[in-house]
Amino acid sequence: MKDAKQLKEELLYTKKTVYEVLGDDEVAKAYDYAEGYKSYLDTSKTEREAVDTSIAMLEAKGFRPYALGDTVKAGDKLYYNNRGKSLYAFTIGTESLEKGIRVLASHIDSPRLDFKPCPVYEDCGIGFFKTHYYGGIKKYQWTTIPLAIHGVIGTKSGETIKVCIGEDDNDPIFYINDILPHLGQELAKKPLGEAIEGEMLNLFAGSRPYSGEYGADSVKLNILAILNEKYGITEVDLMSAELCAVPAAKARDIGLDRAAVGSYGHDDRVCAYPSLTAMTDVDSAHTVMCILADKEEIGSEGNSGMQSEIFRDIIVELSKSLGADEAIVRRNSMCLSADVSAAYDPNFKGVFEKRNNPELSCGVVLLKYTGARGKSGTSDASSEYMSYLRSIMDKEGIVWQSGELGKIDAGGGGTVAKFIANLNIDTIDVGVPVIAMHAPYELISKVDLYETYKAFKVFAKA
Repeated sequence: MKDAKQLKEELLYTKKTVYEVLGDDEVAKAYDYAEGYKSYLDTSKTEREAVDTSIAMLEAKGFRPYALGDTVKAGDKLYYNNRGKSLYAFTIGTESLEKGIRVLASHIDSPRLDFKPCPVYEDCGIGFFKTHYYGGIKKYQWTTIPLAIHGVIGTKSGETIKVCIGEDDNDPIFYINDILPHLGQELAKKPLGEAIEGEMLNLFAGSRPYSGEYGADSVKLNILAILNEKYGITEVDLMSAELCAVPAAKARDIGLDRAAVGSYGHDDRVCAYPSLTAMTDVDSAHTVMCILADKEEIGSEGNSGMQSEIFRDIIVELSKSLGADEAIVRRNSMCLSADVSAAYDPNFKGVFEKRNNPELSCGVVLLKYTGARGKSGTSDASSEYMSYLRSIMDKEGIVWQSGELGKIDAGGGGTVAKFIANLNIDTIDVGVPVIAMHAPYELISKVDLYETYKAFKVFAKA
């Protein structure tokens, strides 16, 4: 008969941190890897910028543009730029495409404040830009923080003008007013989610009137004159612009031990970056695809989101070129929906179920299902697929943990997983646990980031 200690070691599951499992050399590699990730964050604050940065990384690795209908062959390294807002990069493997594609799918859009079509107005000598928030935010978090403006302006002539104001140290930044506590007693009585309304998220844009003009809209005129001098645009050009306000802060180490990274946009660039680098760094016999999708934060809608037909179109065209049956390719493909999970936060214990919530620094997270309450909106991966992933992670010494998105009735969330699973592709959510998800400044662990990168490489090659 086995003693209790031996039986516990054999039968019980004990979650361990990456630091307990791996040596200092591996941890040092994680810290080094995070430096590249921080640079990626600082140049990729919108989906368009993430596409541009990612293409530069791909081309440095020998990737070239792909167009639908192009002939492909084993060894090709290609990328498809979808309207500058989503990206499909892939390496053609030596084995038959009918053995399936290894897909790493993440998203590169993040919650933000989009400009309204007619954003500029003046009230009591102050000029503002009106915004419409994008994605799930806590509106109060966006007041009184430094903000930058990013995006593009499409002019009537067909020119697309890139805009970035507030990132250079010599740039001005932007700001959303809040009420002082001395006069905020009534506002403070409101529920947290109602105190700041959407129509109050107006950017402070200026307060100086145009020279010699001191009547109505003189400050607005000066703001438009500055934009015209810098970009050659008029007010009507803003109606065809895609401009947004994002936090102006850069990615930084957090804590005296520098074990964590704070930044805007961890959700989901903390999975996009390891997806991209894993695909470019691995040598696999499989065809491997990295998807950087848009619009996940608003339901994956539109022609740059994962509900678009473009993913299937690419599979169809690759199958034609390589003499494969597209339906068989999809059936034998496997996908990691690379998205973040909510890390257990001891400051907010009431909404987490500790036994089943991922924890910081305990490695990459495998979420069999996401969704809300009764698993609404999830594809719920099969036992067989979950078991397969466990086996390949354990074989390669990847530190992983399972998880779900908090207590059952506390909320929940969705990812791109169900849209890929709907194409008859085995799919599961895998990613990095995040503290303060959807806040203007989120936090992740460097070792979790690195274990995710390693897990993606193992998946691509297995």
